[in-house]
Amino acid sequence: MNTQEPRKISALIVDDEALARKRIKRLLANDSGIEVIGECSDGQRAVEAIRNLAPDLLFLDVQMPVMNGFDVIRSIGSEHMPAIIFVTAYDQYALEAFEVHAVDYLLKPFNRARFEKTVTHAKTLVGRMQEGAVNGQLLTLLGSLQRKQEMPERFMVKSGGRIVFLRADDIDWLETVGNYVRFHVGRDSHLMRETMNGMELKLDPRRFMRIHRSIIVNIDRVKELQPWTKGEYVVMMRDGARLTMSRRYRERLHTALHK
Repeated sequence: MNTQEPRKISALIVDDEALARKRIKRLLANDSGIEVIGECSDGQRAVEAIRNLAPDLLFLDVQMPVMNGFDVIRSIGSEHMPAIIFVTAYDQYALEAFEVHAVDYLLKPFNRARFEKTVTHAKTLVGRMQEGAVNGQLLTLLGSLQRKQEMPERFMVKSGGRIVFLRADDIDWLETVGNYVRFHVGRDSHLMRETMNGMELKLDPRRFMRIHRSIIVNIDRVKELQPWTKGEYVVMMRDGARLTMSRRYRERLHTALHK
């Protein structure tokens, strides 16, 4: 009688650090039950790979530039996500949230024993995905972390070897600079490794408004709007900055300014 071997679990590795991806692949090499079908170095490629490859299991780095791990989940939708092992160097609150909501994670740097324990749990998780329970836990986790991240009163940034604390109320505007966000505060500016999507979640929407995919402004610091071309505007800030507002954000800012 022919016995059919169980299908291997397909895995996708997403991490912006090449060494981290290589280590996970090496640790999985001896696991006959898992097949690595791809790897991605950023969130945007991860979204495409998840949609095209439909992996059973995802090793997902939380902290990546431009699009982080949580942005990936929001883009795909929790109902379409595979089982996830979060790979993170996140703070203690996030780790507690992972544990409370029964979502597994690997805290960098992790050892082989922890990795093997997590993978064993993940194999069970893959089997439960069809039940829908895991998706519900994932939604609850995202909500919990988002509430924690909402509207902090200040931000901590490194500047010239120092640590500077910036009050949210003091920020004039923000812009994307590569893998960083630049805070403009009066005549000073500070860089922090963060995504613009992440900052939009953390800033009070009653005071801060996105006017471009790479710019967020403090509404109280807007001096005037000047019509430009093709439905776009130039936003004149009180600090003298001239910023371009794209057409898609125009109505939102008009509404905010006239409340």
